[in-house]
Amino acid sequence: MAGNMKKKTARIEEMKDRRPYATAKYIRISPSKVRPVLDLIRGKSVEEAAAILEYTPNAGAEPIKKVLLSAAANAEHNQGMDRNDLVVAECFADGGPHLKRMQPVSKGRGHAILKRTCHITVILDVKKD
Repeated sequence: MAGNMKKKTARIEEMKDRRPYATAKYIRISPSKVRPVLDLIRGKSVEEAAAILEYTPNAGAEPIKKVLLSAAANAEHNQGMDRNDLVVAECFADGGPHLKRMQPVSKGRGHAILKRTCHITVILDVKKD
């Protein structure tokens, strides 16, 4: 039994993605508002993506920029990669838990309000020349 577990652990470790990444969880903005901003930076270099996010007026640009720079720092510190050679390989926003609130309405009723959260992930890779 223990031998199979060791083999399984080795297989999982072997197939694990080695690209640098960063994740921000429970960001208090709807994923549907974040995804168009992520589309702007997908496939761009880290420097260019940071410049785009700096001048994007959307509310999702600031947390995405933090995640992008964190992923670049992870690549430099943990894997010794050069920041100038990095591109945004993948970026996506998944839905997080909803904060459930009530809006009082007539006749003593209440309508549900869902305050949405999201998890933002940015995965970097080395430029392919």
